[in-house]
Amino acid sequence: MRIATWNVNSVRARLPLVVGWLGEALPDVLLLQEIKCETDAFPAMEFKALGYDVHVLGQKSYNGVAIASLHKIEDTLEGLPDTGDDAQARYLEATIKGLRIASLYLPNGNPVGTEKYAYKLAWMARLKRRADELLRNERPVILGGDFNIIPTEFDVYDAKDWEQDALYLPQSRATFRDILHLGYTDIFRALHPFERAYSFWDYQNGAWQQDKGLRIDHFLLSPEAVDCVRSCHIDRSPRDKEKASDHTPVVVEVGE
Repeated sequence: MRIATWNVNSVRARLPLVVGWLGEALPDVLLLQEIKCETDAFPAMEFKALGYDVHVLGQKSYNGVAIASLHKIEDTLEGLPDTGDDAQARYLEATIKGLRIASLYLPNGNPVGTEKYAYKLAWMARLKRRADELLRNERPVILGGDFNIIPTEFDVYDAKDWEQDALYLPQSRATFRDILHLGYTDIFRALHPFERAYSFWDYQNGAWQQDKGLRIDHFLLSPEAVDCVRSCHIDRSPRDKEKASDHTPVVVEVGE
């Protein structure tokens, strides 16, 4: 089963690109982030025409996550369990063919020193609690999405340029490692330990053309899921299309 994650930076603005990629790549499951529309405004019919069931957690103009699947989507959870009055649509979890899968969009956190960075760290702490709960069930778990974290110097074109950014600050990376240390594996890095490969290129200053990218879209897998992994790769091709998202899909393949 092929599972992809993609921050599409507005699903309606990128709809032809997303539908075209689905028709070519044929993933079983697509995790979407930053759909930037309310739940009822999601273009579900275009996905269903390709055979995909969809579950959406939307928000007007900002954020928003969704799961599209060729297989039945069951037992959905909208938002982290301790969400409370958090109105930001950033987390959607479901069971698909026995896998517990989450599509998540972690806060950016910039500018550092503001409430936005505090919110990022608090959200990561909540994610860690949920990730720990999921491990206790001893079932295959896949957390996929835009984590807005640059884990290591191999995941950025020039680490010095990002030393003061919320995506690369030591505290941000340490909090990300705390989640990994629960027992999760950053599967792309595990399979490609020294490869400089990116999933995001800014629209500014010719970042795509100069390959000045970041790897901030990740799949974190529980031990039970790691045992089933066949491959993981970043598909750069959509980033070179007209009206592309600034992110590109990451794809993991798991067996039975």
